[in-house]
Amino acid sequence: MLFFAYPLGKNILMGSQEYTSQTFIDGSAPWNGLENYRAIFSNPVFLTSLSNTFAFTVFSIIGQFVIGMSLAVFFQRMFPLSRLLRSLVLLPWLIPLIASAAVWKWILDQDSGILNVTLVGLHIVDSPIPWISSPSVALLSIVAVNIWLGIPFNTILLFGGLQEVPREYYEAAELDGAVGWKAFWHITWPSVQPTVSVVLVLGVVYTLKVLDIIIGLTNGGPANSTETLTTFSYHLSFVSFNFGQGAAVGNVLIVVSLVFALTYLWITRRNARAQA
Repeated sequence: MLFFAYPLGKNILMGSQEYTSQTFIDGSAPWNGLENYRAIFSNPVFLTSLSNTFAFTVFSIIGQFVIGMSLAVFFQRMFPLSRLLRSLVLLPWLIPLIASAAVWKWILDQDSGILNVTLVGLHIVDSPIPWISSPSVALLSIVAVNIWLGIPFNTILLFGGLQEVPREYYEAAELDGAVGWKAFWHITWPSVQPTVSVVLVLGVVYTLKVLDIIIGLTNGGPANSTETLTTFSYHLSFVSFNFGQGAAVGNVLIVVSLVFALTYLWITRRNARAQA
């Protein structure tokens, strides 16, 4: 009630009020019904943030999952230093997000960033690439950074799922000539489907709410090219001090996240019934 119900109820209420900085002075927050929603839906930035949120989420999830699954399969084969390397994979997850954003902002800097210095020095590109200052490249850059952040989550959970697959399945399949890709497709993939479903749903819910990295790298710019629903809500609330409209955008995001949260619960219950 304290940490979930009250903040959620308060945000829903604010979405239907004219809640501005004046409210903190005189305490007045007039009821305006759906006016905040009409305002945000008619704002061209809303459609931009919605499409950016979709692109950011889809490409982040695809990149995180593909690389995470590849690493999980790689670490399934025990070899010297495998445990140490598996621990090092966790580092992006352990570093505070603001610190990660600061480091990546330096790496991606157009003039002095180590990435451009390396690419130009190796003659891979002729001139520095404006990774976070060009509208055509900035979204791709924050997607890449978010993929880097999400790889540990995917790797660890998928590795745990792979550990549950009985080795006897692979030994039997090897006798029939099913090795390599065939073994993965016919044994590994069906066996880890429950884990994959949970990883994807939780990954989507988490990615929809990403704020720190985008604010730290681009602050939603340039020209709103990296503005998402979370940054749009943040800017309305804490830059324009229009808390009512900011809450309305937040409520839209809550509905979208709720759909995936309910999907996660449905998958979890279905898996529990299947195991029972």
